[in-house]
Amino acid sequence: MRSDTEPTWYKSSYSGGSGGNCLEVATGTTAVPVRDSKNPEGPTLRFQAQAWSVFVDGVRRGGVSGRGGR
Repeated sequence: MRSDTEPTWYKSSYSGGSGGNCLEVATGTTAVPVRDSKNPEGPTLRFQAQAWSVFVDGVRRGGVSGRGGR
């Protein structure tokens, strides 16, 4: 049973059904928790909401690349 203090996790709509490299992000907390969808019981990173917004905006604009940055 989920308690009211547990975050609600969401997987990106861009995640494929193959179980690849997917992140889950939660809402309903003061920080933005992020975890690996393949290991939901594993570690969770927490970001300040403003920092997460800047990151997501950068991804949307194509300014964030995989492996090694740009």
